[in-house]
Amino acid sequence: MDDPATTNPAIAAARLQESEERYALAARGANDGLWDWDLLRGAVYFSPRWKAMLGIPEERAFSDAAEWLGRVHPDDRARVEAALAQHLEGRTPHLEVEHRLRHDDGGFRWMLVRGLAVRQDGSRPTRIAGSLTDITDRKVAEEKLLHDALHDGLTGLPNRSLFMDRLSQAMAFSRRNDSHRYAVLFLDIDRFKTVNESLGHFQGDRLLVAVARRLLACVRDGDTVARLGGDEFVILLEDFLDPQEPLRVATRIHDELAPAHDLDGNVVFATASIGVAMGDREYQKPLEILRDADTAMYQAKDLGRAHHVVFQPSMHARARQLLQVEADLRRAIDRGGLHLTYQPVVSLASGAVAGCEALCAWDHPTRGPIPASEFIPIAEETGLIVPLGEWVLREACRAAKGWTARLAANETFSIAVNISARQLLDAPLLDHVRAALAESGLDGPRLRLEVTESVIMEHVGPATLLLNQLRNLHVHLLLDDFGTGYSSLGYLHNFRFDTLKIDRSFVSRSDQGGRQAEIVRTIVGLARALSMEVVAEGVETGQQVAQLQQLGCDFAQGFFFSRPVAADVFGQMLAERRLLPLVSMPPQANASRTVK
Repeated sequence: MDDPATTNPAIAAARLQESEERYALAARGANDGLWDWDLLRGAVYFSPRWKAMLGIPEERAFSDAAEWLGRVHPDDRARVEAALAQHLEGRTPHLEVEHRLRHDDGGFRWMLVRGLAVRQDGSRPTRIAGSLTDITDRKVAEEKLLHDALHDGLTGLPNRSLFMDRLSQAMAFSRRNDSHRYAVLFLDIDRFKTVNESLGHFQGDRLLVAVARRLLACVRDGDTVARLGGDEFVILLEDFLDPQEPLRVATRIHDELAPAHDLDGNVVFATASIGVAMGDREYQKPLEILRDADTAMYQAKDLGRAHHVVFQPSMHARARQLLQVEADLRRAIDRGGLHLTYQPVVSLASGAVAGCEALCAWDHPTRGPIPASEFIPIAEETGLIVPLGEWVLREACRAAKGWTARLAANETFSIAVNISARQLLDAPLLDHVRAALAESGLDGPRLRLEVTESVIMEHVGPATLLLNQLRNLHVHLLLDDFGTGYSSLGYLHNFRFDTLKIDRSFVSRSDQGGRQAEIVRTIVGLARALSMEVVAEGVETGQQVAQLQQLGCDFAQGFFFSRPVAADVFGQMLAERRLLPLVSMPPQANASRTVK
């Protein structure tokens, strides 16, 4: 049956009008802009929505394809024209390309253009039509996600991922071009943990942001400053002519960081330890040069604050040695490869052995005895100090209980155990002390815990709470290395230490009189005023003993009396009770003070 539209012109016209109205309604209702390009005449129809998206008034005549393409961002135009040509030539099934178009307000909007060509005789395109979609919000969100994925959320600096990518590119370019120099600077903020613990993490974050700004002021636009995490920053220097430039940048960083920071009225000074690794064709991977810069940074940190060190290949051997020591120490702790030695503490009034200090010793199976000064810092850095310290506490208390069981009830004796910064902050020290006393049966007053004053001052908040809790166990608190650090009278009063230990650096020259002797006299006088006892360490001569007696020092330890000895040897010393001849005792020896 014939369609009425083919035989009735009125019906055909009505259907055409209905179709055009439907198209017009769809065009106005759509969020996309529509366009229709007559390739034979060169004229382009742009829908009102198309114009509105670019801020073009609807009444403005706008039908030139050149005017449309002229709005494409210069960086995108070649890509848009290539995509259009490929589709018109029949090499792509449709046109689809993202690009930026200039808005009438002068800015650029991200757009997605889609189109499909109509071909005459199946080959020659005569017309192409399609849509334009504003994708600015999506592109902004994508760019933000990409930025966040490659930048540090706190400082806005590149993060590890972006830094490693740029470092990889710098290394690749350097391999192609011998004249292209690059270097990596690895920075760690000195004593940053103190700021976090004393002022809080919010102020610590503010300091990191301020440091980041100062680091940016030290480099050129083409260099990269990144934050790896925590208080670690890294800098990539590129394309410099003078090989000394990285060292000048390191010096510039020290100078830039030197002025104080004001954090809500708190004056804070930030310094950095910097490791420098020069780019070299020997490096094959970014991690290799980053590792070497990190190694040099630790060497700088060992020198003290605000130093920088250039990596040398010899540092590799040292790093490998430290790694091996760490592995061996871990096995020694797990398998009982450590033991304690005990250095007597002598009463300068009576000459009797009043106690001892427990010292950890390690006889390595292949290297022989390893000094505590070598393995204790490694244990501290790696966290092994926590299980090691717990073992020392248990073993020292067990040994002390065995010795005190043979003493009369009224005889005084105590054993001293050193407490490290890591134990004070990270370990359940209170539980460890309580358990060691309970397992051994040792009375709390016979245990002395030695803490250095630098640890106290760097961690005032946690130390205050923990030391007060330890006092509730009735243990004896001793402040070690007194006089070498802050020596604040305020914290001596607040922490209520029982004993001060005078550092060996003062003791070694006290017998020469002068300033060192006066320092010892002042410390003894201060202790008396605060009802504290005094122990002098590092005593090596009889003249030093006499000087300390004259100054009124209570106790002493050192090679003059005995080196650290094994448990059975110390037990014999304790049984004899006397290490200092009575002839050296001052007349007032009977008025002796004792270690609690």
